Amino acid sequence: MAQQTETKAPPRKPVGAGSVFFSFAPWIIFGVVASPSTWEYAALAALIAAIALSGKDVLRGRIYLLDMVGIVFFAVITVLALALDRSELVWLETYAQVVSNAVVAAVALGSLLKDPFTAQYARAQTPRAYWHSPVFLHINRVLTAAWGVVFVLMALSTYLAIRVPSMDDWLNWVIPVVLLVAVIKFTERYPEAYKARVTQGVET
Repeated sequence: MAQQTETKAPPRKPVGAGSVFFSFAPWIIFGVVASPSTWEYAALAALIAAIALSGKDVLRGRIYLLDMVGIVFFAVITVLALALDRSELVWLETYAQVVSNAVVAAVALGSLLKDPFTAQYARAQTPRAYWHSPVFLHINRVLTAAWGVVFVLMALSTYLAIRVPSMDDWLNWVIPVVLLVAVIKFTERYPEAYKARVTQGVET
């Protein structure tokens, strides 16, 4: 009986795709707008979006890892654009999208070592009693790993776009968009699908 209680799935969704997406929105804005001629404006737009989207959470005492990394990252990029000569920033003009995707991948995969970043959003929607349950922890490890892998693939895709200009549209736009849509759908569906499997296993 105790074993059944331990594996019982939380009654509410462990993570909301919408709330996670808001934290990714500035990075997506930067990825879409950034180019050799527009990356400074992309960084400023992403910084404004990051501050605006996380402002309410900060006022409520909720500080999300990805939001804070985004604010710092885009603030640094914006300062570099203002402080340095354009000739000193050729590397950033060239690899801005690759760097931003790599940073997100590092944050997501690095958080697996301690606290999967999606768990921060999940706790806002899940009763405290379930925060340390095997189901909650498993779901958030899987979701965090999925986002990390997607941004690794996006970093690779945008890097290849620089090396293979003839494939620019596919590597800079089509593949990243498909990957993002896929991981958002996965984030929406996986928690309930996994809980259903766990519940079915307990009942049988």
